[in-house]
Amino acid sequence: MYDIRQGTILKSAVPAKEDLQKINRYTRRELEEKELYCFNVILCDNEIDRDGEAFSVPALHKLAELFLGKTGIFNHDPKGENQTARIYDTKVCVKEGTATQNGEPYTYLLARAYMVRSEKTADLILEIDAGIKKEVSVGCSVDSVTCSICGTDLRGRSCEHQKGEIYNHRVCCAVLSEPTDAYEWSFVAVPAQKNAGVTKRYGAFRTEEQPQEAGNTVCREPEEVLKLLKLTEKELVLNRLEAQKLTGYVNRLKQEAKLGKEFRRRKQEQVKGVFLLQYPQLGVGTIQAVVEKMSDQELSEFEAVCKNPGGTPQLQSAAGTECFFQKDFKI
Repeated sequence: MYDIRQGTILKSAVPAKEDLQKINRYTRRELEEKELYCFNVILCDNEIDRDGEAFSVPALHKLAELFLGKTGIFNHDPKGENQTARIYDTKVCVKEGTATQNGEPYTYLLARAYMVRSEKTADLILEIDAGIKKEVSVGCSVDSVTCSICGTDLRGRSCEHQKGEIYNHRVCCAVLSEPTDAYEWSFVAVPAQKNAGVTKRYGAFRTEEQPQEAGNTVCREPEEVLKLLKLTEKELVLNRLEAQKLTGYVNRLKQEAKLGKEFRRRKQEQVKGVFLLQYPQLGVGTIQAVVEKMSDQELSEFEAVCKNPGGTPQLQSAAGTECFFQKDFKI
């Protein structure tokens, strides 16, 4: 499962001696402090995102290991000239006094990255310091996607719970766990972030410039393909298996939509019948117009209320007692 997640660049800082030691693990020669520019960046967290998904805390700890040494690029374009920075240190942090939507301690993955100071990077460094280049997103792969309410495996299937709905005081979401790889992190344009969200992939990352190796079939899930259709500015290449799965996914959605329409039609007929019984003075056309505007939840609630209009009586006879006309007036 491939994931693109938004993050934030924090303030830059001068590399300390221990920073230089960590950085030089990735360089071909020993670099000096004056040659480097370092900054902190929050890569991802355990908060529910706009797609109703969230990383588990163990997943963040695993990603902390996987992102060490990964390069920063632009707009998730893996071309060599777009490589600008590299992560040399990571840490999972907990923000005290802050909780997620589900009341869990807010936990995030903090990374420390370095760039080489040069004429080529001077403008980017200036934009980072000025707060213009501020947003980043990350690409990674996870093996587990489960419902936060019932634990159902959501890869290629669904459960009765809906993302964003509240069950027993908890917001339903898809929990992303068991990361298997971290591909890259990317500087992204601010306007694109509103609709960037998260995309998922099962298998390795591949673009049209990177042909698939023989015997190494990569298969992206239909949900990811649909998301990439909105995100990509290039042609999207699908292999045969991906095309077959996408076709099956669309056909399944059509069938589910057909069943949903039939269920709604029957519910509308039931509510319309209740309307006619309860309010016979209303015309059929008026009732039909009202029923068609109702949401599915409104239809169910109205039907339930109309079937039991009186509810439970507030006063009931005490158990084991006789009514007054059975006792007080006996002759």
